[in-house]
Amino acid sequence: MRRTVIAGNWKMYKTQAEALEFLKAFVPHLDNTPDNREIVLCIPFTDLAMMSMNLHGSRVRIGAQNVHWAECGAFTGEISGAMLTELGVRYVVVGHSERRQYFGETDVTVNLRLKAAQKAGLIPIFCVGETKQQRDADETEALIFHQLQVGLEGVDLSQLVIAYEPIWAIGTGETCEAKEANRVIGLIRGQLSYSNVPIQYGGSVKPDNIDTIMAETEIDGVLVGGASLESESFSRIINYSESP
Repeated sequence: MRRTVIAGNWKMYKTQAEALEFLKAFVPHLDNTPDNREIVLCIPFTDLAMMSMNLHGSRVRIGAQNVHWAECGAFTGEISGAMLTELGVRYVVVGHSERRQYFGETDVTVNLRLKAAQKAGLIPIFCVGETKQQRDADETEALIFHQLQVGLEGVDLSQLVIAYEPIWAIGTGETCEAKEANRVIGLIRGQLSYSNVPIQYGGSVKPDNIDTIMAETEIDGVLVGGASLESESFSRIINYSESP
């Protein structure tokens, strides 16, 4: 049985004070959220301890936005799996397109981070997706299949979430049509030896398109960027209607 995982990725937003204000407005909305939906907030490192403490005992899981492949060492600016789990972190985003684009992440380093995350007891949210140029050149499937082949070598598929994020739809307001996202996610699932891996869609997910997205049969959740920063919009997303 595939799980439904709805994750917010705050990226480099919200101080601790701002995160606490978010929680005050957001947590009451969880009373309406069906029990079969896993809710995750992937937040900046500086917010992890405070948010973990304030959400202890709640149904919201805490996620980080990166993890290094080494258990310790001279890696200035990086963070280890043990440092995350000590704070109660359960999930971690790995291979996000912004990490690939701005910080030199490759399929090989993504694979190392995925395995390190799982070794530490974390569940990685493994991001894959194509640029507009690659889509226009009909390279979407080949690119994603390569990302999966390299990224998933030696990875435990039973402790994994995959997020299909077409790069051209991230933060642009241009959403991939739900049926097309469903098609690509179905192709991704066809490449996996374990079919119950939850596969999310990410890319300009909003309150006004969440019902349509989640009506698709292959989509098991969403990875939400900007709309996860406001309590009202993210609440609407986690409480999406199953009958749009």
